[in-house]
Amino acid sequence: MPRVLISSTSFDTACREARNLLLAKGYDLRGNPSGKPLEGEALVCALEECVGAIAGLDRFTADVIERCPELRVISRYGVGLDSVDLDAATRAGIVVTYTPGANTQAVADLTIALILACARRIVEADQFTKAGKWAKIYGRSVWQRTIGIVGTGAIGRAVAKRLAGFEARLLFSDIAPDLELARATGGSYVDLRTLLSESDFVTVHVPLGPKTRGLISAKELAMMKPSAYLINTARGGVVDEGALCDALRNRRIAGAALDVFSHEPPAGSEILACENVITTPHMGSYTYETLSAMGLMAAHNLIDVLEGRRPEHVANQEVFAGDNRRSPGGA
Repeated sequence: MPRVLISSTSFDTACREARNLLLAKGYDLRGNPSGKPLEGEALVCALEECVGAIAGLDRFTADVIERCPELRVISRYGVGLDSVDLDAATRAGIVVTYTPGANTQAVADLTIALILACARRIVEADQFTKAGKWAKIYGRSVWQRTIGIVGTGAIGRAVAKRLAGFEARLLFSDIAPDLELARATGGSYVDLRTLLSESDFVTVHVPLGPKTRGLISAKELAMMKPSAYLINTARGGVVDEGALCDALRNRRIAGAALDVFSHEPPAGSEILACENVITTPHMGSYTYETLSAMGLMAAHNLIDVLEGRRPEHVANQEVFAGDNRRSPGGA
């Protein structure tokens, strides 16, 4: 019976249909009792005799990949690929798949929620009220403000469409401008400096890679208005966390809202001690509807590979060149 690791802890909670599909196919499912992403020796041990993995944010380094000779497919339960060494996977003949689009609307919803939470100081107001305080808590308007969106891929576009309903002035920054989006929302593409210096809220929606790691650093934070807020629901590494902490403590910007961190969970991170930051536990995708759809997509991707088909969403297409894929038994 082929063995499959399900390392994502939310898969069992919200993806019953996907799990039942895998069981119906005859796979022996191995879970992740640690409750957190796996890496190093722990991941190697969990992958022992596994032909596939439904992977969360686990770190599939070259070393891990080389030590798992049976592994044929890494099916990412999500869209981010920064935790998988794609070159090493391709060399080993392992197909890496992902689930683009499945979490777009959920992350966009959370982004709007975080913008509003910052603007109206909702978390602080809740804490005051529960403590028996009836304080006058003044906030900022989102209506007709200037909002900068860094990255206009699927999630950035979804955020822009929602913000258009606030009659916001939208500024976009992306290496590949979407002119149809600009026309539909009335937004404008500008350089990053202009976006940062003119926006009341800046929300980040770029993937993490060599060109985007530390994209928002001390230099960029210094360009923002002292009254501005930064929202990050993309990847923690896109923002220099130390520089952001310094900017928050010294009130160089008004505040921030973070769903992602450079290290997760961020236990002990100095960012958690900042009073003017709202933090959530990387929950952008966490609606039951989204997780169910994402789980089914990840399951179908894995099944396609193991049954000899080419999935629709392959991250390392090069693995199919010259039929470089691993065959059963790790050969």
